[in-house]
Amino acid sequence: MGTGRLDLAFAEGAPEGRLLVIGAKAGDDLSMLAPARTTIVQPQFADHRALGARGFHMATEAAGPADAALVVLPRAKALARARIADAASHLPEGADLWIDGQRTDGVESILRDLRALTEIHDLHSKAHGKIFRVRTGPWLPADWTGQDSYPAPGFRAPPGAFSADGVDPASAALAAALPSKMPTWVVDLGAGWGWLSARVLAKPGVEVLHLIEADHAAVEAARANVTDPRARFHWADARDVALPDPVNGVVMNPPFHEGRAADPSLGRAFIATAARLLTQAGTLWMVANRHLPYEATLSEHFARVTETGGDARFKIIEATGARRDARSRSGRKVRA
Repeated sequence: MGTGRLDLAFAEGAPEGRLLVIGAKAGDDLSMLAPARTTIVQPQFADHRALGARGFHMATEAAGPADAALVVLPRAKALARARIADAASHLPEGADLWIDGQRTDGVESILRDLRALTEIHDLHSKAHGKIFRVRTGPWLPADWTGQDSYPAPGFRAPPGAFSADGVDPASAALAAALPSKMPTWVVDLGAGWGWLSARVLAKPGVEVLHLIEADHAAVEAARANVTDPRARFHWADARDVALPDPVNGVVMNPPFHEGRAADPSLGRAFIATAARLLTQAGTLWMVANRHLPYEATLSEHFARVTETGGDARFKIIEATGARRDARSRSGRKVRA
């Protein structure tokens, strides 16, 4: 929507009454919407925080009735369908439901699906994307409602979560490479739905494990998956999170995509956070795709960096001696 498609759709003004928006991001142009009448559902912490600062009423999931809705499509088709079904469930029959998305996020596929089910209104194309309107009704398939998946025995994952179809091979490689005994205070940075955290807690030595994850739905799944009383759950942005006390261990399989584009700066930011959270004697264990250029950042933030394992796809890295200048940098605090 930062492309101006919302201006095309709402050329005569935003819909009257209460507007539900699902999936809008921090950079989207929402200037034509009235914050007092708009609720934005955004489970990603950084976008949620930024949009809230602009005066919008924020939520991590939809609740209560609305008069119209706008859905911004994500890349994952299951999640896109779930967002459409969720929005429709909060609207009266015959209400306007707008759908916006980039071609790279599958808007053409969703448009084809909806054309087979109902009439499409006010279709606009701009900047490699589309926005259009449908009217809610009984045509919506029951199987569009978001269903959790079960990627490993005893674990559930919400629609659209990272590695929702199975344990990520990189996380599995990191879990296999961890030492037989872990430090006392550990952080899983970017914990997702909790599989790696559970592997850490299965090892002796851990007294407290902080699970830090930006996706609220994944955090809630992790709460259900990891019931060990030593676990502490934080909905937070790993790039600027801070804890009340230092830790002596960090494990992480950092993301390296923002949308479809590879973005190694995400992993570099995770490395900086790990150094800041750790005591100088603490250890970082991380896994990364072999082609990602993290070594310079690791050397900047740690005195000793060693590749301890891996294969043609992944590298397992152990880093110790967090540099004091990195550890002293401030971050946004979350409650332990």
